[in-house]
Amino acid sequence: MARGKRYAEAKKKVESGKRYPLKEAVEIVVGTAGAKFDETMDASIRLGVDPKHADQMVRGSVALPHGLGKTVRVLVFAKGEKEKEATDAGADFAGSDDLVEKIKGGWLEFDRVVATPDMMGTVGKLGKVLGPRGLMPNPKVGTVTFDVGKVVRELKAGKVEFRVEKAGIVHTPVGKASFGPEKLLDNVTALLETIIKLKPASSKGTYLKSISLSTTMGPGVRVDPLDIRNMMK
Repeated sequence: MARGKRYAEAKKKVESGKRYPLKEAVEIVVGTAGAKFDETMDASIRLGVDPKHADQMVRGSVALPHGLGKTVRVLVFAKGEKEKEATDAGADFAGSDDLVEKIKGGWLEFDRVVATPDMMGTVGKLGKVLGPRGLMPNPKVGTVTFDVGKVVRELKAGKVEFRVEKAGIVHTPVGKASFGPEKLLDNVTALLETIIKLKPASSKGTYLKSISLSTTMGPGVRVDPLDIRNMMK
C-alpha cells in the first residue's frame, strides 16, 4: 500500500515518545508532508479541563496571522443594510428567510455562518441542521454580531473557531504544509496564546497537558508543553 509505505517513511523522522520544542516539531511535521496534495497541518491540544462543567468549557476563535490557505464560503443571515454590508465585505451568500428555506431543502454549500442578533429567532429554526455540523452562529465566537462586515473579512482571511471536545481535546487546522515552518509556527503560536488566555479560573493543575501536530496523511509529532510555557512567559 503506497500510503502505508510513505507513512512508515515519515514515521522514521519522529522519535517515539519524544516531546519536541515547538519550532522543531513544526519543522519535522512539514518534513513529513509528502502527499500529492497540499496537506493541512492540524493541532490537537489536550487540556486539563472537564468540559462537562459549563465553567470549564474552553471555546473561542483566533485570526491566524497567515490564514488557512483555503477558500472559506461564508453565509450571512441579515436584512437590509446589514445584508448589503455582508455582501460588500465578500460574503458568498447573504439573506434571511430565502436562505432558511434553501437550507431546509438540503442545501449546505457553505463553511461558516454569521447572523445579526435580530435574525437568531429565524436561524434557530435550523438548529437541528446547523448545530450537529458546528455551523450554528454563536456570540461567544463572534459570529452573532451587527458588525458583519468585519467578521466576514476575518473569516475569509482565515479566522478559526475552536471548542474543547468531551475528552478535553481542542482539535483545529492551522494552515497548509506549503506555508513552510515559519508561517505555520506563527499560526500555531497565535492559537496557543489564545487558548492559554481562555484558561478557566476553575481549572486546577496542569492546563496544557499534551500537544500534537500532524499533517493530513502524516504521523503525530508531540510538542513539549514546558517549551510552550517558557515561550509564553
